[in-house]
Amino acid sequence: MKPTQQTLPTEQRAELLYTLEIRFEKNRNRHPGLEWADVQVRLEANAEKLWSLQEMERTGGEPDVVGLDTGTGEFLFYDCSAESPKGRRSICYDHEALEARKENKPANSAMQMAGDMGIEMLTEAQYRAIQTLGTFDTKTSSWIQTPADIRKLGGALFGDYRYGHVFVYHNGAESYYAARGFRGVLRV
Repeated sequence: MKPTQQTLPTEQRAELLYTLEIRFEKNRNRHPGLEWADVQVRLEANAEKLWSLQEMERTGGEPDVVGLDTGTGEFLFYDCSAESPKGRRSICYDHEALEARKENKPANSAMQMAGDMGIEMLTEAQYRAIQTLGTFDTKTSSWIQTPADIRKLGGALFGDYRYGHVFVYHNGAESYYAARGFRGVLRV
């Protein structure tokens, strides 16, 4: 589901751009060879993407540029918070899983939240890639996009970092835990 056209007030937009610039400069190892001025030009030309970045920030994702898609020329923003974003935890995988729960339903699902925010959940490859940029999810875990054949059987995938390694596991899609959320990607 795509969010309705959302725009940020001028002051909030300026605050977000400042926060993103500071994070970009502080974490240059995540985006070698890229310059903030180029990112800012792209963001200012795509104001609707700022709303999605604000949602990533508001829910604790600490979005940052992690690269450039050379095929499309788009900058890739991933949630780079040390742990799974706090404002996106205790949720099951998708709407189907949410509806399947008979009792103790969580408030939302990862796929629904991502869609509402205008972002996508990380794939397994993207999750493994972000782990090369730092150490993430040492105390939490994050749902990741799940192949249709696994999801069809009722499962869903999540990842975390333990014992010096990235692990990808499976769980019932309807499960939810206080320490499991999801990480997203936004293309700008």
